[in-house]
Order: sequence, then structure tokens, then C-alpha cells
Amino acid sequence: WLPNCSTCIKAKKFIERHGIRDYDLRDIKENPLLREEIENLAKLLGGANELFSRRAVKYRELKLNERTLSDEEMLDLMTEEYTFLKRPILVINGKAVNGFFERFWVSFLEENYYK
Repeated sequence: WLPNCSTCIKAKKFIERHGIRDYDLRDIKENPLLREEIENLAKLLGGANELFSRRAVKYRELKLNERTLSDEEMLDLMTEEYTFLKRPILVINGKAVNGFFERFWVSFLEENYYK
């Protein structure tokens, strides 16, 4: 999460509204994810493509939209620059969801938290 990210703030309010009180927030700018952590998150989400953000300013600046990135390139970019991570990321019981779309998060909680 990023404390100044409006989407992350919405997601935090969402989880609190849904009764989740015991959670940890990790500021990925102040405490970057290690390559191994990024690889694990990518696996949980279904691949590097699912974790990689194409909305990052650097994505356009580096003209990455003009070519196809391999999984390794996406993992490298996410390791080097936190803005390439699609956030926020919620991990519960070894399952993950990212990007904040309320209906997806509701389904995710129903399948992985409320059981």
C-alpha cells in the first residue's frame, strides 16, 4: 500500500468496514518488496502480468507500451520501481487480490475470509 494513494485509502476503509481489524499495512515505497516477495505475489495472482501496473507514469515515459514485456522484464521492473506494482494488494490465507474494485474484493473476502 501507499499512504498517499487514494485507491489504497479506499481499500483500507473497505476492509475496516467489512470487519477486518487485525491487518498489517506495508508502505512499499518506504519498505520495498524483495524480488522473492514479488515473485510469490505474482504466483498468487496468476502471473507477473496480473501484478504489473501499466498505469505507472514510468510505463509511458520508458515507452514500454510500445513493446511486449516478458514476465522476467515485468518482475525486474517491479523489483526496481514500486510504482510498477498494481496496488493495493490484499493477501489473506495464502490468496491475493490486487487493484481495488469493490465487487472483486467482496467476492474475495467471501471466498477467503468469512469461511
